[in-house]
Amino acid sequence: MNQEKWLDLKLKTKEKFGIAKESSEELELAEKEDGTKIMEKKEIIEFESPMGRIKLEKISKPKVIGKKTLYSRRIGSNIEVKYDYSPDEIIHQLKAYKQDNGQWQEITYNF
Repeated sequence: MNQEKWLDLKLKTKEKFGIAKESSEELELAEKEDGTKIMEKKEIIEFESPMGRIKLEKISKPKVIGKKTLYSRRIGSNIEVKYDYSPDEIIHQLKAYKQDNGQWQEITYNF
């Protein structure tokens, strides 16, 4: 899901159902050694459809290019996982939720 397709989806949703709520938020994923923060951005829209209230989330974050597990073989030691993020590649995800008795249930779809 790239930005153009997301904007097209928002436009079609607005025309067909109307958007009840639209928001965005940024979450900190990690912090680099030089102090810069790696952020994840969520864009959220909610609307009423014949299925009920639906929420769509577009999540954009840097691609994980490596994972490093730090541990010690001593009893009671901590395990830490460090992720390496790509400086220029961004991945986009789309998640859909349906409101059921006040709770958001993720809609799974198989192609």
